[in-house]
Amino acid sequence: MYLLELVGEDDPFAACEAESACSDVRPLAPGLVTARGVTERVASLAYTRRVSALLGTTDADVAAARALLDAAGVDREGTVAVRARDVRGTTGVDARRAERELGSVLVERGFAVDLEDPDHELRACFSDGTCALGWLEVETARDFGERRPTDRPFFQPGSMDAMLARALVNVAGARPGARVLDPMCGTGGVLVEAGLVGAAVVGLDAQRKMVRGARENLAHFLGPDRTETLRGDATRLPLCDDSVDAVVFDAPYGRQSKIVGGLADLVGDALAEARRVAPRCVLVADRPWREAAEAAGWTVERAFERRVHRSLDRHVLVLG
Repeated sequence: MYLLELVGEDDPFAACEAESACSDVRPLAPGLVTARGVTERVASLAYTRRVSALLGTTDADVAAARALLDAAGVDREGTVAVRARDVRGTTGVDARRAERELGSVLVERGFAVDLEDPDHELRACFSDGTCALGWLEVETARDFGERRPTDRPFFQPGSMDAMLARALVNVAGARPGARVLDPMCGTGGVLVEAGLVGAAVVGLDAQRKMVRGARENLAHFLGPDRTETLRGDATRLPLCDDSVDAVVFDAPYGRQSKIVGGLADLVGDALAEARRVAPRCVLVADRPWREAAEAAGWTVERAFERRVHRSLDRHVLVLG
């Protein structure tokens, strides 16, 4: 079993993303889930911070954590460090004391402590009545700040941040060997993240300026030969049936769109075309669009509502 430490406050969405790289993902406590198996794709998850081989769980106090470690077998050699967390401040546990107590158990077993560059790191996560102990296996890359929308070669206001874009493409199934389409690609942020996890990417946009800008961003992050970008209509895709593995797109928002009167038709027709070319779709919008998705032939597998700010919620539909 594995312990996953989640990022942010939206655990259901983070767990959904984790399912793209793990099997049998189950909630454990706020900010924590377990998984029965993991793949190498966990390293590319956006809303999982760390993955550890789970030693066990107990009550959320230092004495119980020490007893659990005392009773657990340790099949590792080399130097160790202990890192403890009071996840989201839900337990009031003194993390420093927990590190000292658990570290003393390991020292008694003959381990040397190295806080700078240990061979092994023991994670002690305290959350809402639960303590989970595990040996750190994977720490995910946190390089999303290097791809902030404002720092890309081409920027337009309203561009999606890299962290959310990465999660969406992971949920959609982006990985080596997959082909991912964004039919309203804008500046190309979704496609950049799909390409960085190894997928082949295809982008369309109705505006020539956006196509040029997306092409520039994709070339900057992925190289010039790994992408397809063209001007096109999301409601009349120039693609054959079943020609991509997944579609991911951020639909126009009603308050900002110049096509408010026909927005429902646009989204509905785009969803129908997405259904024609792919078996899976992840839609982001400022409203649920559930009826439009179902009318286009999709089954709504999961639905999430994510607060952006006081006047905007993002709705995410996972369609299959």
